[in-house]
Amino acid sequence: MKLQTKGIKKQIGGISLLEDIALDFRSGEIYGIIGPNGVGKSTLLGIMAGTIKPDEGTVHLDGQAIARMERKQLARRMAVLQQGGIPPVGFTVHEVVAMGRYPHQNWLGGEADDPEPIIEDALHVMGLEKLKRRSMHQLSGGERQRVALAKLMVQKPKVLLLDEPTTYLDIGYQSGLMDTVKEWQRKEGLLVVAVLHDLNLASLYCDKLAALHGGTIAAYGTPAEVITEELIRFMYGTGATIVPHPSCGVPQMMLQPGK
Repeated sequence: MKLQTKGIKKQIGGISLLEDIALDFRSGEIYGIIGPNGVGKSTLLGIMAGTIKPDEGTVHLDGQAIARMERKQLARRMAVLQQGGIPPVGFTVHEVVAMGRYPHQNWLGGEADDPEPIIEDALHVMGLEKLKRRSMHQLSGGERQRVALAKLMVQKPKVLLLDEPTTYLDIGYQSGLMDTVKEWQRKEGLLVVAVLHDLNLASLYCDKLAALHGGTIAAYGTPAEVITEELIRFMYGTGATIVPHPSCGVPQMMLQPGK
């Protein structure tokens, strides 16, 4: 599976947010999109998902323009976790997770095979078995985020787009969720693109990083190539010390107070 953006341009309120963005993403890797607030990370992900129309440029999935694909056809191949997850609607956890099977249903809402084993497996993986009969409005923000990911799991996509997936999660659940995404990606050979604010988390879990700044890609490569003191100073206007992680060696950032 290959996802490509070609010549993406987008203005919002007369301000150029994205300017000639060209990126290639391939199956089997996790890609992170990083950058300061307001640089267009979520907008770029929305364009890749087909929910936001670019002013210029195209997005292709395996050579086919997603703008020409039917939404249900695209949803069988691509799943999207929107920023903020799922609102506290009046459905149960089980009902919301089961909605992820919609792209695979016929016009009567049925499937050739019973989807319940797929749904139960996703509930188990995300630790939601004891909550499955609970209404969504009874859940915390972190629990709703886990429900949102379980819903994507039952969708059985080949491409996974995540907009700040660790929002509302404490550090234990942040690493747990990213561990789950990483294991799922390896098992299924998924193509994963995630917008991440936490640079240390991005460095730990992403194979490649695209740093977005001033409407363009300021840097692209492995975490070791992208997460540098010079880039942090350029993009965020703050001093930082970069040290290797003691277990895996990837760069980790420590802020310098008063710099």
